[in-house]
Amino acid sequence: MELQEIYQALGVSPAVFAYGERALERLRDRFAAIDRVAEYNQAKVLHAMQQNRVNATHFAATTGYGYDDEGRDNLERVYAAVFHTQAALVRPQITCGTHALTVALSANLLPGDELLSPVGAPYDTLEEVIGIRPSKCSLKEYGVTYAQADLLPSGGFDYGAIRSKINERTKLITIQRSKGYATRPSFSVGQIGELIAFCKSVKPDVKVMVDNCYGEFVETREPSDLGADMVVGSLIKNPGGGLAPIGGYICGRSECVERCAYRLSAPGLGQEVGANLGLMPAFYQGLFLAPTVTAGALKGAVFAANLYEGLGFPCVPTAGEGRHDIIQAVTLGSREAMLAFCRGIQAAAPVDSYVTPEPWAMPGYDSEVVMAAGAFVQGSSIELSADGPIRPPYAVYFQGGLTWQHAKLGILMSLQKLAEAGLVKLPE
Repeated sequence: MELQEIYQALGVSPAVFAYGERALERLRDRFAAIDRVAEYNQAKVLHAMQQNRVNATHFAATTGYGYDDEGRDNLERVYAAVFHTQAALVRPQITCGTHALTVALSANLLPGDELLSPVGAPYDTLEEVIGIRPSKCSLKEYGVTYAQADLLPSGGFDYGAIRSKINERTKLITIQRSKGYATRPSFSVGQIGELIAFCKSVKPDVKVMVDNCYGEFVETREPSDLGADMVVGSLIKNPGGGLAPIGGYICGRSECVERCAYRLSAPGLGQEVGANLGLMPAFYQGLFLAPTVTAGALKGAVFAANLYEGLGFPCVPTAGEGRHDIIQAVTLGSREAMLAFCRGIQAAAPVDSYVTPEPWAMPGYDSEVVMAAGAFVQGSSIELSADGPIRPPYAVYFQGGLTWQHAKLGILMSLQKLAEAGLVKLPE
């Protein structure tokens, strides 16, 4: 069967398929560059595993307290080697990226301290963690204050404002690498490094945490290579490679990570407890696959930008810009277009392809959110998914795809649903 025929059997019309193929012809060099980064990162992960002598005994399951869990402890040494940090905390007991960030923040901030975001407002789910929106057990409730320096209209850092916000109480600075539910550019590792250097020139003892979600293995360097005291993320995003069913990581300076371990478990226990529950094979193999899986997701993001920008929809990043995370924002301009886009992503899924995504009041958000995610792991953002809050400018955020081929199908199906709804007209 010809390729176009199998796509047609999946619901993609010849016109949409042809439009996608024309875009692919322009992307050969971009895809080759992505593959070179993946090759470097694959070698980096392999080297870390070889250095730490990974072997079959590290895959054994532990339960209960998890004392003397060498597989768990060695995985943390591998992560520290990959991210070039002194220590790492990698645990299935960390339920999501927001949880990992909460552990890192609450462990390293005390009553009377101040948290500063020099990159504008944080991701929606952190608003309640910080106390911007009132919540039980927020940092604000425990006496931690919050300050913020907004980005310049150009999307750059307002160094004057940042300098004025750093004071004697500023204990920790949080930098969100990815755009979140905003249409600003994501930051490169180089940009983050410059920001870290500036903040530490103003206050040398300030700690800097980078929310690394969606950015791991997109570049050959990580923020920890350029001075971040902690980098934090979720295993159901890039570093889990699509195999990790849960978990999060915190890599950084030994002092910071030790505090995180005490906060995650209990003072005095720290990293000594925490059973792996049989998840070590998935964690090790997922990390091994992560550079290649991330590369496939990146290709999908580049493909999406080229298709949608060609139809007049604003995209962040633009079709020609460099990539610093796997997220592609497409401003669709209406609720109807957002829902059509998400119906296409859902229709392309291997799981729950027959389900129609509907907006709902998702915990942690102040707007209804529509989410398309027919994933093997619930909420796994490295798998093909699209989501966004139902509010102006009606931007949808596409990410993931365990393979490039699946990401391609998802984008074509999203365009198909928009065309069927009369919301877009393909060029002749």
